[in-house]
This record gives sequence, C-alpha cells and structure tokens, in this order.
Amino acid sequence: MKRIVAAVAMALTLTACGANSDPLADEPAASGAAGGSVTVGSANFPESQLLAEIYSQALETKGVTVTRKFNIGAREVYLKALQDGSISLLPEYNGALLAALSPNGVPAGVSSPDAVLAELKKVLPAGTEVLEQSAAEDKDTLTVSAETATKNNLKTIEDLKAVAPTLIAGGGPEFTERQQGLKGLKEVYGVEFKEYKPLDPGGPLTVSALKDGDIQVANLFSTDSSIVTNKFVTLEDPKNLFTSQNVIPLIRTEANNANVTGALNAVSGKLTTENLTSYLAQVQVDKKDIAVVAKAFLSENGLS
Repeated sequence: MKRIVAAVAMALTLTACGANSDPLADEPAASGAAGGSVTVGSANFPESQLLAEIYSQALETKGVTVTRKFNIGAREVYLKALQDGSISLLPEYNGALLAALSPNGVPAGVSSPDAVLAELKKVLPAGTEVLEQSAAEDKDTLTVSAETATKNNLKTIEDLKAVAPTLIAGGGPEFTERQQGLKGLKEVYGVEFKEYKPLDPGGPLTVSALKDGDIQVANLFSTDSSIVTNKFVTLEDPKNLFTSQNVIPLIRTEANNANVTGALNAVSGKLTTENLTSYLAQVQVDKKDIAVVAKAFLSENGLS
C-alpha cells in the first residue's frame, strides 16, 4: 500500500474526507451475507456517484451486501479510504489512476486502453486489483467557450501555449498538483496560465465560471452534457497528456469473490461512452435521482 500513501500525502492537507454529505452514504443494503460484503465509495462528482450506484445495485442483485459511502472527495482522498479499508470498491479511470500511481509519470507511448491497463496492473498497490475495464471513457479536457476558441484560433491544447499567459483557467483544486493537470500541461505543452481558480471537479461552479467569463479555460470531463448544451469547444490533446480514461472497477482483493467479479464485469461489458453520457445527462440535466437512473441502466441493459 506504499504507493497509495505517496499518492495521497500532499492532498490530505488540503481536502477533508466526506466534506459533502450524500443521502446514500453509510446506507447498508438488505442483501444476504452469503454473496459477500462490499463497501462502495465514489469521488465527489456526479458521474462517479452514478457509476458507484450502478455497481452497488448490480452487486445487490447477486446477493452481495453493499454499504454506500459516496462523495468522498478527490482521488488523493478516496485512495486513502481504500487503503485504510473505509471502502473496498469504487469506479476508477484507467489512465488517471495510472498517472496517480506513477511517480515518474505515465511511460512514453502508453495511451491506448490495453497499454494503459497493462501498465496500471504493474503499479497497483498490494492488496488491490482491477476487474474488466469498460469501453466507456471519460477524459479530462481543457474546454473553452466558442467565443474564446474563435478569438484565439484554438483547436488543440498546443494552440494554448501562446495565449495561456493572458487566460484564467479553472476546475478542481487537485488539478494544480496532478501530472494530468497543470504540471503536465507545463511539461508536455509548455502551457502556463495567468491564473488558476480552484472551483470544483467538472462541476457546476466550473461550468458557470466558464459561461460567465470568470475563467476562459475549464477542466471539464468529456461526458459532461454542459459541453454540448453550451456549445463549448473541447481542445484536442495531440500529445495524449490525458491518455485513455476507461471506466474500471478498483477493489480490495479481500472483498472480491465470484459474485462480485461476475456482477461488475457484466456492468463493464454494457458501459459505453455513449450510454454513460446519456444516463449522466438524466442526472445532470433532467435532475433525476441517481438511484433511479442506475436502476434504469441495469434494467435497460438486462442486468437487473
């Protein structure tokens, strides 16, 4: 578990676990103990919470006892919760997790889903494992308004280099310390912004700031419906700073069993970028309850 300790040390001084309450947190399900017991966690953004609820309900259909501890915080915080056993399972993203566990950065040339997965398995902390990764992918992006893109002739992250010193960027606080964040943007692209405003990870504060012009560049997630609804422009990443970001279950080995593996692999087999984007829009745009949307995903994909 030493790699997890290294990954979380700095962020723990900035972020408190469980800063925001979740109506499903600490809620155990009434399932039979024969199927095993899992505590499912999530990060502090809607997609992670939706995926965690999909995992939870899928496990319950297999008789697994589930305790929910959602909305824990950023990766640096929820990995600590995985380390200390507060949670035993959560949805992750292969490339982002690889970057977090690789002190020297993601190896050169590693960007495809299979290549990222192979490298990820080499650096997973002892006592943890990943199950089958899905086709669903949600990348970090640098996104701008259509006006900013036109004014500065921005199509790729490379195009930002010349104008970044005049622009204000914003997103999750943790983006400042991540290789797949400001550090990597400087090293890989030579991009340094005039200012970075810590807001929320791909959330409403960041979207509103971009819409209002308080920031000109936003770190948003590629499946965020606000990109389409606001006609934002996502800048291409020709040097693959953000690598592949396929959704993948990360679990403590002690919590895994045949029921758990079967349920989660079945979910991964049905998740695509397109349907994840669609179900997430039901949460973000239509304001449907996460548990209701998760149930619909399972039912409509033959998993309930």
